[in-house]
Order: sequence, then structure tokens, then C-alpha cells
Amino acid sequence: MRYNTLGQTGFMVSELCLGTMTFGGDDGMWGQIGHVPQADADALVRTALDAGINFIDTANVYSKGLSEKITGQALKNLGVPRDEVVVATKVYGRFSDHPNGAGASRGHILDQCRASLERLQLDHIDLYQIHGFDPVTPIEETLEALNDLVRLGYVRYIGVSNWAAWHIAKGLGICERRGFAKIRSLQAYYTIAGRDLEREIVPMLRSEQLGLMVWSPLAGGLLSGKYSRDGAGGEEGARRAIFDFPPVNKDRAFDIIDVMRPIAETHGVSVAQVALSWLLHQSAVSSVIVGAKRVDQLTDNIAASDLDLSEAELATLDEASRLTPEYPGWMMERQGDYRTALSTPRRA
Repeated sequence: MRYNTLGQTGFMVSELCLGTMTFGGDDGMWGQIGHVPQADADALVRTALDAGINFIDTANVYSKGLSEKITGQALKNLGVPRDEVVVATKVYGRFSDHPNGAGASRGHILDQCRASLERLQLDHIDLYQIHGFDPVTPIEETLEALNDLVRLGYVRYIGVSNWAAWHIAKGLGICERRGFAKIRSLQAYYTIAGRDLEREIVPMLRSEQLGLMVWSPLAGGLLSGKYSRDGAGGEEGARRAIFDFPPVNKDRAFDIIDVMRPIAETHGVSVAQVALSWLLHQSAVSSVIVGAKRVDQLTDNIAASDLDLSEAELATLDEASRLTPEYPGWMMERQGDYRTALSTPRRA
């Protein structure tokens, strides 16, 4: 297992992160994603830790707090030293039906941070993330609340999830101007079949040296290699069959799977491992979140960290999955090429 710094910090996180969205579950949406009980969650956490994963991600909204409870209890049951694990959670989603039961307001953030700490049985959260962009609450209010949590010692670092590049750029400017704790990471959707992030967000992350955590790296299981174009495949109760999310251009995805399959066969690995390994080869990525319902699923995903794709294989995958050029990107590339060439040092 390799480790990366979380953006522009000295905090080291494993290149794979255990996602706990499958922990708990009920008869609603979360039950469609997973019904993992405490004993099975303990086994998944143990498997992850034994493989060198030191990073665990959850959220208050997952199964209405049950995922956090199970995650915290698993760490306690396994006797994991607090300083050996990096725990991330998130706030934003609707947690109750009253008007202030969701969002990124000061009140909701402070209330939910306290509740998350209680459910996780921890005295601090390593990475506290705003789970979505709140179009109502001023960004200044959100960042001031997060800054207070950092200053009080309840949170070590702050991050955001599902924000646009301009949201983050504005937030970073506010942090700089007001002397607030800086946004350190973005958690976002990114797969070989969904590379939209590369248009605006990845260049911004590189420019501002923010970390990138990837959610749904297999596009909700579509890139597992178990599905076919005609809709067949996938085990009974598979997530994609009952919860078709995130949105994916399926024709394009299956074209990419057709390219990944022979590469997987050459290495004797699963298609899922090729999809995960491709992400791990992307320089902007700090950590890829992998979730599972069973230990064998998690073990297969973890094995992607040992898969080294060749330059030729990466080029083949890039050719099959690259984005269609869009304005202003193609114009910026055209106008910037000669400037870049002029500034490139000559080889000795």
C-alpha cells in the first residue's frame, strides 16, 4: 500500500480509502446500497487495516447515522489505536425534517459535528467535509463554522465534496483573506468512464495543491466487468441493478470495458482492478474510496494497489476514454502550446 499527503499538508493517507456507505442500511435508499451489520463491518475494517489502509470515510447521512455508529464501534471492537487511523466524515445532507435539518449553515454544522463525534466515539475528526454545495448559506458562514471546529480541536482538517471549481476557488480566497483553516481536499466522482472532472476541477486542484478523494470509482459497480450491454450480468441484489447511480453514458462505458477486459486477462486480474488501477495512476488522485458488502469484494479491490499498468496500457485506456474537446479548453491548448514549448528547458 502506498501513501500520499492529503493535499498541501503533512498528513499521510493510504491510496485506497475504506468507504462505509454499505454499513447499516434500512428499507429505503440506504438499504439498497448495503445492509452490512456490525460483525461483517468489523471484518471489513480488519481486512482494510491488515492491507495497510489507514483511511476510513463515512458520513452522517449514511443510514441516518448508523454507518458512523458501526464504524466507530468497529474501531473500538478491534482495539485500533486512534493515531493509526484517519477518520473522515461529512455533513450537509438532510438529517431531519425541520427546515434547518440540512445544509451547510453554522447551526447545522456545529450540531452535526457534535453528533458525529458521539456516534463515532471519537474526540476529534481527522477530515470533516461539506457533503455538497449549499446554494442558500453564504460560503463565509460555512467556512467560519469549520474554522471554529478546527480551532477548538474537534476537527483536524477540512474538505468539501461535490463542489464546482469556482466554489472551491472562492472558498480558498475567503480562507486566505479571513485567516481561516484552509480547504485541503475535494471528494468527487471520477472514473475512467466519467472523466468530466478533468475539464476544470483537476487543473484547479493541481494549481492550488488540494487533495482528491474519489467516490464511486467503479461507477456504482458498472465497471466491475459483471454487466453486459444487454443488461445481463451482475449478481442478484447488485447495487447497479437496483440503484442506477451515478449517471453514466453506458454505451461509452461498455466500449471502455471492452478495452479493459483484455488488459485484465493479460494480468490475470478483474476488470474492476484495471479501472481502480487506472485511477491510482492519475497524479491528481490522493486516495480512491472503495466500499464493499463482503470481504472477498474488498480484497479484490485492494489488490488493485499491486497492479502496475504499462505506459502502453495506460495510453490505450486513455485513448478509449478521453474526453471530447470542449471550449475553452481546446482554444487554451492551441494558444498555449508555443508558450509552453518556449519555456521548456533543453536537455543537456
